[in-house]
Amino acid sequence: MSNEEARSWNEQIIEEFRANAGSVAQFGGKGLVILHHTGAKSGASYVSPLAGIAADGGAWVIVASNAGKDNHPAWFHNVQAHPEVRLEVPGDDAVATLELSARVADDAERDRYFAQMVARAPQFAEYEKGTTRKIPVVVLEPAA
Repeated sequence: MSNEEARSWNEQIIEEFRANAGSVAQFGGKGLVILHHTGAKSGASYVSPLAGIAADGGAWVIVASNAGKDNHPAWFHNVQAHPEVRLEVPGDDAVATLELSARVADDAERDRYFAQMVARAPQFAEYEKGTTRKIPVVVLEPAA
């Protein structure tokens, strides 16, 4: 898939997400979030639809799988450089937008959250098998 095709696909996913209170049919309904992040080098604003799960204390968890490729996705580098992010999450009647701060999960958290993500979306186990890197998990916590 070319970069242009990927952008178009992402735009369609985001549009459906927003129109349906966070539900996207091809992903089995809810289970996606929309990450707003700032480019590590460019400072440009980006928007990425990702699989996400709610965690304790109003936090959310996303996984830097990059579909099992051997490099981290661009958004991962961006949130490390600029941890203050916005996250659109599914709601009962509408999408909610949260102001959060990103951090990479420690090993114990990573393993626990990664297992939860695999239970919800088994393809993440395949992504892990497809790469030699340890796939990072990012915790998005309410900004202080």
